[in-house]
Amino acid sequence: MWLLLGLLLHHQQPTHLSVYAAASLTDAFNEIADSLERRDPDLHIDFNFAGSQVLVLQIGQGAAADVFASADSLWMKTAQDSGLIEGTPQTFVRNRLVVIVPKGNPARIGKLQDLGRSGVKLVLAADQVPAGRYARQTIFRLSRLAGYPTDYGRRVLGNVVSNEENVRSVAAKVQLGEADAGIVYVSDVTPALARQVQRIELPDSANVIASYPIAVVRHAPNALAAKGFIEFVLSPSGQAVLAKNGFIAAR
Repeated sequence: MWLLLGLLLHHQQPTHLSVYAAASLTDAFNEIADSLERRDPDLHIDFNFAGSQVLVLQIGQGAAADVFASADSLWMKTAQDSGLIEGTPQTFVRNRLVVIVPKGNPARIGKLQDLGRSGVKLVLAADQVPAGRYARQTIFRLSRLAGYPTDYGRRVLGNVVSNEENVRSVAAKVQLGEADAGIVYVSDVTPALARQVQRIELPDSANVIASYPIAVVRHAPNALAAKGFIEFVLSPSGQAVLAKNGFIAAR
C-alpha cells in the first residue's frame, strides 16, 4: 500500500503537485497536505478548490492538474467520457447534507417545513453543482414524507434567492446573514462556521449520501506524486483526517 507514498516521499527534486478538488474538501485536504508536506519539505501541494463542474471544465481546457477529486460520480464520469482521467476512479469518502440558518435565526425557522413559508430567503448551490443537485433531491424527498404539503418542493424552490457556484459560497452567505437558510454538507459546518450558524438536521429518509471519487488526471505532470497522494487519502491516516472534518469515511 505504501510503495507509491514511499517513492513520493524519497524523491530528490522538489515536486509540485496540483490537486483539483471539490470546494467541500477544502479543510480536510489542506490538513492532509500539511501532513504530507511535513514529511517531505520538497513536496509542494497546490489546490484548486471549486465546484466539480468548474473543475472538469478547467481540466478539459488544458489546466495542468494531477489529481481530480469530485463531489459526485456524475462529473467524474463526464471527465472520464471526455478522456481526462487515467485509470479507474475510486470512491474515497462520503458526505451528507444539513440545513443551516444564521446565528440568531432571524427568520425563526424552527423546522424543515418552514423552508416553504412565504418570504423565507433560501440559498442553494446551483443545480449543476453536486451539492445543489443533492439539495433539490432532498427537498423533493421531504415533500413525499408525512407532515409535509404535497407542494412543499415547489414552495421551497420558489424561495431560492441565489444559486451559488459552489457549496462554500452557500455557507458564506448564510454566515453573513444574506440568506435565512441554506443547504450544505455536514463537512462544511467547520468549527469556525458552527459558531456563526445553527443546524437543522435532515431525516435519514430524505437525506442524500454523496459519494466522492478521486483519480489521476490523464497526462498529469506528476503522475507518481498524484498516485501517492491518492494512496494517502485512501489510507487509514487520510480517512481519519476526513472523518475528523465531518465526512463519512469510505473505508
